[in-house]
Amino acid sequence: MIRENLRDRIAATRYVLFGFDGPLCRLFGRSAERAASDGMRHFLEERGVTSLASDADLGGLGDPLDVLRKVAALHPGSDLVADLEEWLARQEQRAVAGAWPAMYADGVVRTWSATGSRLAVTTNHSSRAVRDYLTARGIAECFGPHIHGRATADVQLLKPHPHTLEQALAGLGADRATTLVIGDSVPDLRAAQEIGLPFLGYATNEPAVDELASAGADLVLNTWEPVLDILWGR
Repeated sequence: MIRENLRDRIAATRYVLFGFDGPLCRLFGRSAERAASDGMRHFLEERGVTSLASDADLGGLGDPLDVLRKVAALHPGSDLVADLEEWLARQEQRAVAGAWPAMYADGVVRTWSATGSRLAVTTNHSSRAVRDYLTARGIAECFGPHIHGRATADVQLLKPHPHTLEQALAGLGADRATTLVIGDSVPDLRAAQEIGLPFLGYATNEPAVDELASAGADLVLNTWEPVLDILWGR
């Protein structure tokens, strides 16, 4: 039943909006992710924001994007947030060299593109890092200019806000009924739900699969292999 539902969803798709970290690759390993979060706290200390850098809630955050959100909530629209976002963008670009590709993802991207579907990336990560990764993998041409990420310090527009999805729809001239959003997190799902787009979950560990399913995702994969098989007509 799952495979038939997946086949139907793929058959109805003409536009594919991929998430980045998760569906296409693992940008930071666990230790590197924590190191980036710690680096952001060190950055704040160097800027003299010692009370925020030592904040108990901030110290417990291991995801750099969560640190950025927290700082943005406390200092909305400030130069501090803009500088911290730029610092993180540079770390994401450096991390590209060690990013681990999701198995079969390159093949799925190339095949989906070759069958005539149009592709975009929608992500909370830096657009520069995404472009660097796609270029290094030799699949940038499958997406063209349609890379929509965290290009500014306006953290309020990160998912679950549907801003990047709306950008992709406009850039592709996409029909919403034939557009598929692919993501690995509840914010990805919520952004798709907000504007009524079909969603396909991708998660490689059981807690993440269960979290997406509990949030309302009706189709969650832990491997790209069945998608590649269907695209190849198998």
